[in-house]
Amino acid sequence: MLFNSIEFIIFLPVVFTLYWLANKNIKWQNFFVIIVSYIFYGWWDIRFLSLIILTSSFCFISGLLIEQAAGNRKKQKIINAINILLNIGILGTFKYFNFFSANLKTVLHTLGFEPDWITLDILLPVGISFYTLQALSYSIDVYQKKISACHDPVAFFAFVSFFPQLVAGPIERATNLLPQFYKRRTFDYHKAIDGCQQMLWGFFKKMIIADNCAVAVNEIWSSYQYQSSFTLLLGAILFTFQIYGDFSGYSDIAIGCSRLFGIDLMKNFNYPYFSRDISEFWRRWHISLSTWFRDYVYVPLGGSRCKKAKVIRNTFIIFIISGLWHGANWTFIVWGIYHACLFIPLLLLKRNRRYTQTIVAEGKFLPSLKEAVQVLTTCFFVLIGWIIFRADNIGEAADYLSRLFSSSLLDISFPHGKRALIYCLFLLAIEWIQREKEHGLQINKEIKSPVVRWSIYYILIFIIVFLQGTPADFIYFQF
Repeated sequence: MLFNSIEFIIFLPVVFTLYWLANKNIKWQNFFVIIVSYIFYGWWDIRFLSLIILTSSFCFISGLLIEQAAGNRKKQKIINAINILLNIGILGTFKYFNFFSANLKTVLHTLGFEPDWITLDILLPVGISFYTLQALSYSIDVYQKKISACHDPVAFFAFVSFFPQLVAGPIERATNLLPQFYKRRTFDYHKAIDGCQQMLWGFFKKMIIADNCAVAVNEIWSSYQYQSSFTLLLGAILFTFQIYGDFSGYSDIAIGCSRLFGIDLMKNFNYPYFSRDISEFWRRWHISLSTWFRDYVYVPLGGSRCKKAKVIRNTFIIFIISGLWHGANWTFIVWGIYHACLFIPLLLLKRNRRYTQTIVAEGKFLPSLKEAVQVLTTCFFVLIGWIIFRADNIGEAADYLSRLFSSSLLDISFPHGKRALIYCLFLLAIEWIQREKEHGLQINKEIKSPVVRWSIYYILIFIIVFLQGTPADFIYFQF
């Protein structure tokens, strides 16, 4: 079920009402979460409910077995490893089998072999990469003694399947989300209002920014060989905003929706396009994924507390895995390698933690010239990466980039995307003003007048309804 659909507009108030009617009994409330989450997920394809049930079961049972094996670290390690292999095996089969199969076939063909080959005619289940990592965070945390094993299957299955963030994150940690299903939730009016505000801002990002940018991006990309360099640059800029509006918009809707149900999710985006270097960008972009790989892959490999050669190795591993997580295509792997190459110099020079605070420029409204140059430079490197990310294959990415840097870069014209670009500038302006807030529409303290606030809400709703782009699926559904 899509957030930007009529079905969800009907689904949400019904679920909200029934959920709070059941709030006197935690078990029934959690069971209700499971049922509505499975309806939400099964709306796309009911057959794949079996996968999320299987993943939940593996991780729940492994947590209990790890607890029972207390004192036998070797046995706990084996149980944890088996659970990881089972879940990664499911993910790998659906997401990567055909990719690796096709590449192995190409290698063997190059060596002169022509074996019979197997490919799987299967669909990629929506959200499988997200809920698999979320479930694994629980069993790994139990193994690492960060959390006690859960003995309540209803609470655990609700934790894995919680519908607002089920198919595109944020990828929650068991240490944060699971305990919230152990205790009784009470309705908080102020939290619910803030949730509605964040959802509205998320819908604006998705339906105005992302969907309008998508129209222009698709037009430019479909005939990029015949476009001027300036138009190709415009297409790359608009895709930069499209993927941000699409993905951070989903996160805003998911986080805001969760607050309606008394659940707090982690922040997933923190104004990443105001970053002053690539390191800061990765602390602000898709935070739930980057911190997951940091804690469960990078740190166990030794992180940055080892020799330089291993630090470089660990960094490449983490970025390659991150790229491959996004999809079974060499473009994603090269995108990961590209960002590793940008990140490693900062890491080796110990400059990767220079910027940990929001860019404020000592309380001034505008950034300094140095900060402005840093932000623009970072955005340029990120934009180049998004071209690789958006391309269907490496050849297309290389061709697009080669055509981008030519004399026609000064041929300024706007055959596509003029309106979308205006919307993007509006988004940047609002987010710059709100850069220290949780989201762009958090205005209760600054605007005391209810009349003014509600006027802003209605204006935003009007814009969303009448100026929205062509409706499209969320980009990250494919990951």
